[in-house]
Parts: sequence; structure tokens; C-alpha cells
Amino acid sequence: MKKIGILYGQENTFPPAFIERVNAKNERDIVAESVTIDKVMQGEATEYAVIIDRISQDIPFYRAYLKNAALNGTAVINNPFWWSADEKFFNNCLATKIGVAVPKTVILPSNQHPPDTTERSMRNLAYPLDWEAIFRYIGFPAYFKPFAGGGWKNVYKVHNAEEFYKTYNETGQLVMMLQEEITFTEYFRCYSIDCRDVHIMQYEPRNPHNMRYVKNGPPVAQKILDTVKSGVLLLNEYLGYDFNTVEFAIRDGIPYAIDFCNPAPDADINSVGEENFEWIVDAASAMAIRRAKVHQDGKNNLRWGKFVTSFASGKGIE
Repeated sequence: MKKIGILYGQENTFPPAFIERVNAKNERDIVAESVTIDKVMQGEATEYAVIIDRISQDIPFYRAYLKNAALNGTAVINNPFWWSADEKFFNNCLATKIGVAVPKTVILPSNQHPPDTTERSMRNLAYPLDWEAIFRYIGFPAYFKPFAGGGWKNVYKVHNAEEFYKTYNETGQLVMMLQEEITFTEYFRCYSIDCRDVHIMQYEPRNPHNMRYVKNGPPVAQKILDTVKSGVLLLNEYLGYDFNTVEFAIRDGIPYAIDFCNPAPDADINSVGEENFEWIVDAASAMAIRRAKVHQDGKNNLRWGKFVTSFASGKGIE
């Protein structure tokens, strides 16, 4: 019997629906359940062929558990090693190399010194930074956001240098990005499952959270939808995410990838709506079953993105 487990926190709709959907498919010798952990011994395998990870970004103990599980052959979705290493600024840098349009972005040192450091710890930084060149490159208005994290936390819109400096002085030890504003005519949030299934949703990020997924939106040109879909697949193939969302803003007919580091994306029926929820439950359960069927005990059952595999082979980005 191959077990598929789902590891989750405060979610109440997606995890039970996922478990029910997998089990309803009645695949021979495959069963789904909530992950149960009563001990973690170094180097010892878990009872799961596949684990869907929805919470380790917030619980370091779970991330350590999943790395040990993966080392012993569990197909962890998403790859906990890559997820630990990834962040939003690198994602933007990678996008520039694979032909996906992204807003102009710079990364900035934290406004306050990290713990146990002083000004001498950061003496390779020029002081002041070349603010004139940075502002000229990005332009105003601009968005100021953390280089890692999500949930629209600590995201600011700044309209000029004065607003930027005031906000920067309030960000403490956060490492922040300053990003060009994309004034868009259309916006999409897209699920990506198993680097093969894409679900494009019209989205309005300026609305309150529970009103962002647009129902019965205006028609969209097929060329734009095709470009968005190919961008979603390309980004996730290089990043190696089995389960992710990508957001695209359309400016002058060009889709710009705004946010594509969401390895535990919102999948709650109360926010995404019934139709989107049905799609993600079905696609995620089908992916988990496929991975369970090809699972091999004690082997590397993780997905590694093209960025990692290409560089490991000495080819660089292809």
C-alpha cells in the first residue's frame, strides 16, 4: 500500500477535499490521509510515498522532517530543499534569463543591521547607495516589498523618493525589493500543477482579499492567454515547483510575471470560489496519484527544476 499524506496547518477546506478526492478515485494500493508525526529519527524513512506540503514555510520543524523524508525516498511536493533556497528576487533574475518579462527590480540591504552584526559586518556596501541610479532605473510610483515571504505582508506603494525613505526607515531588518509599477489592463493568477496543468484565473489584486477572483470577467485575447500559459509552464519547469501559482499583469499586451514564488498557494474554497477549488482539488489529487505510482523506495523522487539540473550538468541556462 502506498500512502499519500498531506501536511497542513489552519486550512479547513482543501486538505480534507484532497484526501477525499484521492480516495474516491479507488486507485489500487493507493490511499490518502493527513500526515501524522509522532517521532523523527535521523535517516529513517516515513510511511509515505508522497507528501503534499502546505505548511513547512511556517514551521521549521516540519521542513526538517520533510528533508529527512525526501532523503529516504518520499516524493515531497514541493521539493523542500529548493523551497528552502528560493526567494522572489532570484526568481525575477531567473525570469530575465529565460525570456519571461518581469518588472524592473532591485534588491536593497536591510535598513537595520541583522542580529549580532554591526556596521563593520556590512562594510562592503557603499554608503550611501547610488539612490539616484536606482530611482532612475525603477521610476515612481513603485512597489516596495520583501524579497521573501507572501500574503501581501509589508508591501508598500511609494510615489517619490521622500515616501520611499520614510518607508525604508520603517522596514527594520527586512530585506526589501523596490519594483517598477506595472499599470495593467488585465491581471491573472494561475495555478501550475506538476509542470503540466495550468488553470488561468482572472484576478483583481486591488480588491479586498475575498473579492479578488473575478467571476464572469470580460473576454481575453487568445494570444495573451497562450503567452501567459507558456510563461507559467516555463517558470515552473526552471524552478521545479510541482504546486505553485504565478501572477501576470498585462501592460500594452505584454504579460509581466509579478509573483511566482507561491509554493503553498491559497486553495481555500471561500476565497478562490467553487469552480477554481474543484479544479485545484482534482489536479492536485491526480498529480499525487501519478507520483505515487512511479515512486521507488529509497530513490530520489523529488522534482528538480531545469535551473538546478542544467547547472549541475555544466550547461547553464539553456
